Amino acid sequence: MVRTHNIHKSFGTVEVLKGIDLHIAREEIVSIEGASGAGKSTLLHIIGTIERLDKGDVFIDGVKVSTLSGKALSHFRNSSIGFVFQFHHLLPEFTALENVCIPAFIAGKTKREAEKQALELLLFMDLNSRVSHKPSELSGGEQQRVAIARALINHPAVILADEPSGNLDSKAADKLHRLFFDLRNTFGQTFIIVTHNKVLAAMADRSLEIKDGIINT
Repeated sequence: MVRTHNIHKSFGTVEVLKGIDLHIAREEIVSIEGASGAGKSTLLHIIGTIERLDKGDVFIDGVKVSTLSGKALSHFRNSSIGFVFQFHHLLPEFTALENVCIPAFIAGKTKREAEKQALELLLFMDLNSRVSHKPSELSGGEQQRVAIARALINHPAVILADEPSGNLDSKAADKLHRLFFDLRNTFGQTFIIVTHNKVLAAMADRSLEIKDGIINT
């Protein structure tokens, strides 16, 4: 589902990634660990096309995304990549339902179609009683589950999660971790998760480590 070849990235004179080769199978859940500043988030952002690489290639679901630009890149990112961050980045003026629908609207889906899919996802997330609530009315765990539903709305090839439970208490974090595996089992979803959480890393199908700019398995 995801393949990177010889990924290099520098910031000024500091070389952060020094030739990353990565293969993620369809429906696989892979965690990436490493010290702060090791390049975990940088790698995730390059795979997610948020950040440009200096050298190398990224392939997602057979598409060489490292060569896309402009509207083609924006369309691919919206349709094929789902993002979940440590801080949910929900829009505060919109309800849970409306937040989940936004990527579907960008993809050109009708209001009826988008809301139907969003309601199904929120029901799966055990949030059917919270669809009309705004983010400020939701707990941290509920906000993050809304963010995951938003990431899933366009049936992406891969979900990229950057410290998804880093802002949650242990109970909410455990519930979130188990949700990833439920989503994989139900929807056949692929996940790449950057985390410092040892429990989540141990639960993954594979746990990788970035050290000195390269991947250690």
